[in-house]
Amino acid sequence: MLKALGVRGPVAAFEVFLDAIPQPKSKASGKSRPLLQVSPYQPVNRDFAFVVDDDVPAAKLIAAIRQADKKLVVDVTVFDVFVGPSVGEGRKSVALSVTLQPVAATMTDAEIDAVAGKVVANVEKQTGGSLRG
Repeated sequence: MLKALGVRGPVAAFEVFLDAIPQPKSKASGKSRPLLQVSPYQPVNRDFAFVVDDDVPAAKLIAAIRQADKKLVVDVTVFDVFVGPSVGEGRKSVALSVTLQPVAATMTDAEIDAVAGKVVANVEKQTGGSLRG
């Protein structure tokens, strides 16, 4: 019969019961994400290398950097871990890339240096690490 209608190949059919579709789950907290705020200003990337004890996890360094300036620091990634005689026995060097995203104006060199100083101070305070020289 399908050939008589000019239909070639397989045919599929289905039925949807609209009243059987479940309602979307509501979030228990009732909170929604804030609207995405896109900054028109250029982000600033700075790299840091810290020497810390072998037992200090990179996550602790990342947390310390994020806490240095919660408004400007938008991303922290580890891009290198080095262990060797040049950093000392029982120590490692962890290199991280930090992205700052200004929202009010383009950052000046002095502002960038001030945030970098906060990053170094916070990492030193929370992990006992030091900036690799």
